[in-house]
Amino acid sequence: MPITSPDASDLLDRLRMNLRAAAVPATDTDIENFVESGSLAQYDDFNQAVAPYDNASVPGYLAAWSIEEIPHAGDAPPSSMPRAAHAADAPATIAAIAPLLHSRQLSPVELTEQALQRIERRNPTINAFQLVLDERARAAARRAEQEIAAGDYRGPLHGIPIAAKDLVAMKGTITTAGSKVFGERVTDHDATAIERLAAAGAIIVGKTCLSEFAYWPGSTNPHYGLTRNPWELDHDTGGSSSGSAAAVADGMVFGALGSDTGCSIRIPAAFCGIVGLKATFGRVSLYGCDPLSWSLDHLGPLTRSVEDAALLLSVLAGYDKRDPRTRPNSDFAVPPDLQAGVKGLRIGVLRADGTNKPLATDETLAGWHAALDALASQGATLVDVDLPEMDPLRAISGSLLAMEAAAFHAPLLAAHYDLYGPFCRGRLVRAFMYGPGDFMRAQQARQGIRRRWDTIFEQVDLLSTPAHPDAAPKLGEPASTAFMNSFNALGWPAVTVPCGLNQAGLPLSIQLIARPWDEATMLRAARAVEMAELMPALPAH
Repeated sequence: MPITSPDASDLLDRLRMNLRAAAVPATDTDIENFVESGSLAQYDDFNQAVAPYDNASVPGYLAAWSIEEIPHAGDAPPSSMPRAAHAADAPATIAAIAPLLHSRQLSPVELTEQALQRIERRNPTINAFQLVLDERARAAARRAEQEIAAGDYRGPLHGIPIAAKDLVAMKGTITTAGSKVFGERVTDHDATAIERLAAAGAIIVGKTCLSEFAYWPGSTNPHYGLTRNPWELDHDTGGSSSGSAAAVADGMVFGALGSDTGCSIRIPAAFCGIVGLKATFGRVSLYGCDPLSWSLDHLGPLTRSVEDAALLLSVLAGYDKRDPRTRPNSDFAVPPDLQAGVKGLRIGVLRADGTNKPLATDETLAGWHAALDALASQGATLVDVDLPEMDPLRAISGSLLAMEAAAFHAPLLAAHYDLYGPFCRGRLVRAFMYGPGDFMRAQQARQGIRRRWDTIFEQVDLLSTPAHPDAAPKLGEPASTAFMNSFNALGWPAVTVPCGLNQAGLPLSIQLIARPWDEATMLRAARAVEMAELMPALPAH
C-alpha cells in the first residue's frame, strides 16, 4: 500500500508533537517561519523521491560496505634534491617544500613563524581562524627541527604548518563547532585525525572558522562572523569548511582539515581555487569530530595541489576501532603513477541530472569543458552520462541529513535553545517535521539508487560534473549542493580541482567522482587536469 504524504495541517501538528516530545521550546514564531521557509514543499519533494521504492526494500545502512576490492598503491617515488631556500621564497606546496625540510635547507621553526606572521597580518581581513595556537605551534616546530636534525624524519608532513576545522577535537582547546552552544567547551582528547597528523610531525597552527554546526553551505556565522574569499574579498568562501579553504588559498597554511556532509570540503575548495578531497565513506576516521549526519559526514584535506591532497589522505586514512564506520585495510598510499596521465580512461560527462534545466552558467560550463578537453587531449575518452535520479537523490540526502541532525541536536536544543543562531535553530526545528517511517523510507530509496548507479562503472572509470553551477557568490549568500550531496549519500569518493577563472576573476572547478575505494584513479585524473595549467597562481597579498 503506498504511503501518502500528510496535508499541511497534519504536518504542522506532527512538527509540534515531535518538538514537544523532544522538549524543544520552539515558539509560535518559529512554527510560522517553518511555513514561510517552504519546508512543506521540501517534504513533498522527499515523498516524491522515495515513492518508487518498495517499503520492504533493504535499507541503505544495511548495505554491504566491502573493502575486498580496494586498489592498493605503492609508495610515492622520492623527490629530487632541491636548491637551498628560505621560508620567504619557499615553494607553495607540501610536496615541494618537504624535501627542503628533510635536507635541513629550511627550518620548521622559520616556516611556522612565517605562517603565524601571515595569520596575524591577514586573518583580521579574511577571518579564517577561530583559534590560533601560536605558542603550541612554535613548540611543535622546535621539536620537529630537533627530530629532523637527529635523523628522525617522519615523512612529508614533518614540520609543515596545517590547520584543522573547529569541529575537530584538540585536547586542551575550545572546540566551538561554530556555535555558542559549545562556546566554552574545552575538549579533553584529540580526534583521530589530530593524532595522526601529530604522529606525522605536522605543525597544527590553529583551528578554522565554519558555519554554525557545519549546517550551511556558506560562511555565514551569527556568532563569529563571515569568512572572506582571498580572490575577491566581497565574495564568499562557501561552507561549511570556510576558514580551512581561505587559510590554504591565502597562504596562511599549506593544508587544512575540513568536513564534508553535503559539499563542505569541495565547495569551499572550488570557490577558493584549491583542491578539495572527500574520500570514500569509511576511509577516514571521524572520531573526535562533532557530527552533523553520521551516515553522510566525511573528513578530508583541502590543499594547494592534488599531490598534497594525496599526501594528507595517506596520513589520515585507515581503520580506527573508535569509529565503526571505518573499514579494516583502508589505508591509502600516494599512487606511484599519480602523474602517469589518463590515457585509456573513460570519463563520464554528466549530461542531464533530472531537473530538465541547464546544469550551470555558460562561464562555468566553459571552464568545465576546458578541463574535460584537457583530459581528452591526454588520451581519455569522454562518455555522456545521464543521471536522472540525481535530483531525487538530492532530496533524499537533504532529508537524511535533517533527520540525523535533529537526532543529535534534540537534547542540545532542549537545554540551550536560545544559544543557537536563528538560522541554524530554524533549520533544526524544521527537521522535526519527519515522521517515524521517513528515515527508513529514505534509506530504502538510497540503497535502490546506489544499486542502480553501481552499474555506471561498467561504462566509465570516472564521473565528472561542474563543481558548482556558478562561481563564488557574494558574502552571505549560500552555495548550491546540486552536484555534491548525491555522492555523500552514496559514499563515493570525489575531488574538486581548479580549472580556470571566470570573467570576474573568480575560480572555477571540475568535480571528479570514482567508484568506492578507487581514489588512486580519481587523483590521477585530477593531477592531469592540474598539469594542463588552466589555473593561474593563487592571489598574492
